[in-house]
Amino acid sequence: MPDSAYIYDAIRTPRGKGKPGGSLYEVKPIDLLTNLLEALKSRHDLDTSRVEDLIVATGEPVDEQGQNIAKTALTYSSWDDATTGAQLHRFCAGGLDAVNLAAAKVAAGFEDLVAAGGVESMSRLGMGASGAAQADPWVAMHTHFISQGLGADLVATLDGITREDVDRYALMSQQRAADARAQGYFRSLVPVTDLNGVTILDHDEFIRPDTTLEDLGRLKPSFKMFADYGHGAVAKMRYPQVEAFDHVHTPGNSSGIVDGAGLVLVGSEGAGKDLGLTPRARIVSCALTGTEPTIMLNGPAPATEKALRKAGLSVADIDLFELNEAFAAVVLRYQRLLGIPDEKINVNGGAIAMGHPIGATGAMILGTLLDELERRDLRRGVCTLCAAGGIGIATVIERV
Repeated sequence: MPDSAYIYDAIRTPRGKGKPGGSLYEVKPIDLLTNLLEALKSRHDLDTSRVEDLIVATGEPVDEQGQNIAKTALTYSSWDDATTGAQLHRFCAGGLDAVNLAAAKVAAGFEDLVAAGGVESMSRLGMGASGAAQADPWVAMHTHFISQGLGADLVATLDGITREDVDRYALMSQQRAADARAQGYFRSLVPVTDLNGVTILDHDEFIRPDTTLEDLGRLKPSFKMFADYGHGAVAKMRYPQVEAFDHVHTPGNSSGIVDGAGLVLVGSEGAGKDLGLTPRARIVSCALTGTEPTIMLNGPAPATEKALRKAGLSVADIDLFELNEAFAAVVLRYQRLLGIPDEKINVNGGAIAMGHPIGATGAMILGTLLDELERRDLRRGVCTLCAAGGIGIATVIERV
C-alpha cells in the first residue's frame, strides 16, 4: 500500500466580486468547476479515466450548487464517465477538507488518483441560502450561537486587539495581494472563459490596491447590531467577564464576499509515474479540531499544533503559513499564540484583500501556498482555516 499522497497540481479560478455586477455573476457554479476540470485535463494531457473520484465542497449545497455538483460537473465536462463524484460541507473548512480526504484515501491505498477542492458562487446564491438548524431560536439559544462577526469582535475583546491593529493588518493584506497580482505570483490561477473560449475574468477583482489606513479607519463596525439584538447577551452567557465588546471589525478588515473555485490533483507515487505526472509536493499530515463553538474562530492554532505533532515537526520547521483571513483578529491571535512573524504568514495577502468563497477557499489557498514555496525555493508550509462551530483544520505540505 502507498504511504504518501502527492500533490500533482493545484489550480484555481480568479475571485470575482460576489454580487450582481461582479464579473463571475453570469457564470454558473458548475461552469466555474468545469473550467478547472478542463484545465486539469489539458495541462497534463490527463487520462481522466484514471481519476477515481472528485470531491467538491460548497458552503451552500442547494439550487445550482446542490444535488452532488461534483458528479454533475464531471458529466457536464469532457471527463471520462469512470470518475465518480461527491459533495461535502464542512463550512469554511470544506475546500481543504476535500483535499485532506483525497489524501487519506490515497495514503490508505483505497484510491490512486483523486481530484478535490471546492466551488462557491456567493453572487448567485448568497450566504445562508441553504438554511441552518440554528435558525431555530430554541436551537440557537441552547447552542449559544452568535454571529461569526461578533465572534471575531469577541476574540479582539478578549485578546486586547485594537481597531488600529486590525486595520494595519488589513492594509498589509491589501498591499501584499496587490503586489502579488502585479508581479504574477499567483501561478495557480486559471482564467474563467465562456463556451467560445473568450476570457471572462483573469485576475482577482476584489483587491483594492489604493487602500490607505485612513480609508480603513473611516469604515463603521459591521457587527455591533448583532450584539445589540440578542447575540451579545448570548455571548456573555459563555463569557460573563466581558462587560462590553470592542467592535473593531468592519468590511475593510473582514473577508470579502466573492465567487470562485479551486481544485487539487492528489495521487500516489505509482499513479504519477504511470501517467507521467511530476509531483509538486507531498501531503505530510492533516488535522481537524473542535474548539469552543460560540466564539468559533479559534481552531487554526490547535489544528496546526495537532498537524505538526503528527508530522514530528515544530513551528520553527515551517517556512510559510497560509491562514484564511476570515477576520483580521483571527490571524493576529494565531500569530501571537504560535509566535509567527509577519514575514512568514499570508505573504501574498489573503481573504481580506481577495475574498473568501466559502467552500472553495481551502483548496485555493493551498495552491497559493504551494506556488509561493516554489517561487522562493522553500520546503514546508502549513495551510489552515477556522470554520463555524469551532472547527479548525490544518494541512502540512512539503515540496518534493
